[in-house]
Amino acid sequence: MAERSISFDRMEQAVSLFGSFDENIKLLEQQYGVDIVNRGSELKITGPEEAADKAARAVDGLLTLINKGEALSEQNVRYVMSLVADGSEDKLASMTSDCICITSKGKPVKPKTLGQKKYIEAIRENTVVFGVGPAGTGKTYLAVAMAVNAFRAKEVNRIILTRPAVEAGEKLGFLPGDLQSKVDPYLRPLYDALFDMLGSENFARYQERGNIEVAPLAYMRGRTLDDSFIILDEAQNTTPEQMKMFLTRLGFNSKIVVTGDITQIDLPDGKRSGLVDVLKILKNVNDIETVIFNEKDVVRHRLVQDIIKAYEKAEERRKS
Repeated sequence: MAERSISFDRMEQAVSLFGSFDENIKLLEQQYGVDIVNRGSELKITGPEEAADKAARAVDGLLTLINKGEALSEQNVRYVMSLVADGSEDKLASMTSDCICITSKGKPVKPKTLGQKKYIEAIRENTVVFGVGPAGTGKTYLAVAMAVNAFRAKEVNRIILTRPAVEAGEKLGFLPGDLQSKVDPYLRPLYDALFDMLGSENFARYQERGNIEVAPLAYMRGRTLDDSFIILDEAQNTTPEQMKMFLTRLGFNSKIVVTGDITQIDLPDGKRSGLVDVLKILKNVNDIETVIFNEKDVVRHRLVQDIIKAYEKAEERRKS
């Protein structure tokens, strides 16, 4: 059995590290098969040598987050453990220093994973960015946060959010109301993100003035979008023709962020996804970058990661 000791500078660090009812420490003990006890200003980790080393590295990573002002949750404890498994926990220091914007309730929006950090940097440095990956990786939410940040800083005059109105099982025609009320349910995730960032009153005011537009992709045809931050969500459900139409709307002093998950294509059988095509066509074009997320970037319930892994394994078995 090996023992590792970690010293605290302040008792507040120990309180944050242990979490409510010691939930964070219990996660570490369960993951690595070690015992962790607090003795004054020291943390003692006891267990098999390799496990004790990994647990100590995980604790160091969590203390890095705490010292950067992060509140620990099950999600970031599990994420730090996944980085320890890869031997890349030293990259945590660069991840947490970046506040993208403040929500209407005063909550800072920050990247929670290295993949999200790379995504934010790509949006800052490029005119067109493709964010591709599974559900729950923050692709749309972070893009909206970057759009609101650019709008508040007066870098753009408009935020335009769009997605293709493609059915995932249900038929649009059976929904009640006019065309706008039929497509509104498909745009709801975009509304939710904007409400979170701006508050419902500000959102309504900006939308009335024309500073914010949330519309189906079909409404983009024939337009030139200058001084705008444009987000195309659920882009896996575009056809190649729609994708080309959308990307050629780009005007001066504008940015485009395209998000999608190529494992969840709802197009009719036989139709190619515009997102799959465009990633190949534009991969060597300057000022365009693609960021690929994986299950480690999922910031929803831990089961979402497990579900994604299970589906990936099933797909691999099907192919083989």
